Amino acid sequence: MSDTGATTTSSRTRSAGYPFSAVVGQDQLRLALILTAISPRIGGVVIRGEKGTAKTTTVRGFQKILGDAPLVQLPIGATEDRVVGSLDVETVLTTGKAQYKPGLLVQADGGILYVDEVNLLADHLVDALLDAAATGQVTIERDGISHTSATDFVLVGTMNPEEGELRPQLLDRFGLAVDVAASRDVEVRTAIMRQRLAYEADPDGFAASFAEEDTQVTRAIARARDLVGQVVLTATNLARIAHICAAFDV
Repeated sequence: MSDTGATTTSSRTRSAGYPFSAVVGQDQLRLALILTAISPRIGGVVIRGEKGTAKTTTVRGFQKILGDAPLVQLPIGATEDRVVGSLDVETVLTTGKAQYKPGLLVQADGGILYVDEVNLLADHLVDALLDAAATGQVTIERDGISHTSATDFVLVGTMNPEEGELRPQLLDRFGLAVDVAASRDVEVRTAIMRQRLAYEADPDGFAASFAEEDTQVTRAIARARDLVGQVVLTATNLARIAHICAAFDV
């Protein structure tokens, strides 16, 4: 069983997803997602863990925290045009301008761009989405014509290290990396089972019971977004950052 019983399935269709606040035993993962929502310029988060550790369940629960924000999933086999968008320069002859078709990076604006098995994604596509996450924009160039679109999304990649690692150069470009594992604490695992059984018995009622907690997280993120631009790093803060980076050879 996973940290929310994410591998458990039911034959009936649920109208309510598993609440973000109901996830047990993955505090670091939840914190990482919250931080990237507050400041997308962090550059995204990559979540590493074996199957059944509630990676996808937590990400999908997090989408609801962001309100009406879209959750755009990037398929492993997506083409570059599908990801970054495309320019039809042939329309210049008839309309005087190139026709722009937005890709998944722009469609994720204001929400979450989710890449499952990011370690299996082509390197040039990983580069493109990391650049967009870090700069807040997507630029397409073709035949001397360019188009730039703004995009502001939370980049989330999940992966199972048993299926291959990200190249170190790409892993380093994610702002945060979280290793998740099933808890070995008996009390935590008992809580996981209790939560999951309650959800299976009454998905809507279970979601409703965590609605206020989820709302509090949503409000906290909104307040933090308003305040993050006012944060001033002191000499002590900078020294602490430098010490941590040096210790990890960043």
